Amino acid sequence: MCLRFVFLLVTRLAAWSRLRLREESWKDAEILLLRHQLAVLRRQLGARPKPSWADRALIVALVSVIPRARRASLPMIVTPDTILRWHRDIVRRRWAARSRRKRPGGPAIHRNVRGLVLRLARENPGWGYRRIHGELAGLGICLAPSTVWETLKKAGIDPARRRTGPTWSQFLRSQAQAILAADFFTVSLLNGTTVYVLAVIEHATRRIHILGSTAHPTGAWVTQQARNLLMDLDGQAETIKFLIRDRDTKFTATFDEAFHAAHIRILRSPVQAPRANAIMERWIGGCRRELLDRTLIWNQRHLLQVLRDYEAHHNEHRPHRSLGQAAPLKPLPGAVADLDAFRACRRHLIGGVIHEYTQVA
Repeated sequence: MCLRFVFLLVTRLAAWSRLRLREESWKDAEILLLRHQLAVLRRQLGARPKPSWADRALIVALVSVIPRARRASLPMIVTPDTILRWHRDIVRRRWAARSRRKRPGGPAIHRNVRGLVLRLARENPGWGYRRIHGELAGLGICLAPSTVWETLKKAGIDPARRRTGPTWSQFLRSQAQAILAADFFTVSLLNGTTVYVLAVIEHATRRIHILGSTAHPTGAWVTQQARNLLMDLDGQAETIKFLIRDRDTKFTATFDEAFHAAHIRILRSPVQAPRANAIMERWIGGCRRELLDRTLIWNQRHLLQVLRDYEAHHNEHRPHRSLGQAAPLKPLPGAVADLDAFRACRRHLIGGVIHEYTQVA
């Protein structure tokens, strides 16, 4: 709006300089013509005019040049009270802009003092802003406690009680090494049979274990799958402390006893709370989108073959963001040295439903 006002002011000054060179009779005739045209427009326009801020500022500036005795006879689109109100609004805006440029409060904190405050907070996580203020006072630095608090807040440093312990992400990552998650999901075969698949995932490595599939998940079958899992884990079972599962009745008491014998505690998620077992639910959703929704499963034998191939793909090739785009059982290779000689080949899995790309030797 300021640029528009400057543009209008410059163009009107240029027009005024040209008018000064004209004869008085010409100017009088032109003023009468403009007045008549303005009167015609005011009769035809029923809507109320809405000048912009730049138009208002220019009208106020031009009216202030005209003598007060001549203003009453001027044909204006607004009333004199409106002109005065516009003038007050312009003055108010100017003073408001000046007040915003001034920094509220006391003088700014010195950059060396600010650096010292942040250093004390970084080197002493248990110190609050009051403790830091006391240390500064002992060094001869006169500073208000609120200034210390504001400096820490602007730097994004939490209060002392939040800086002493680990964050939620650090806590969950440290506990992930000791957590397994298990769940059932169903697959509909072409013959109309519904098959139940039991899968377990390791929170830390995102490694998946597809334990088996059956049309009738009895207690004995589920318990045997738990024993098979503990045998597959071998030495890793000693680091596992928790198993997360839902409250499905297919998880029998004997299933829990198999893990209790290995000193693994069972954590049952709340009713209708899939987010409590989010990592397992996410894998099941990915398995459906990437595999089951794109494949016709003929029978249970075909299902197990497809799931085993997908299990190998997930554990040995599929990238995971939580692992830095590495696979659970395969770290990332080194950086490519020669991009001109680099070539990649594609390998089909499960009839071309899934593709894997590897570097040509």
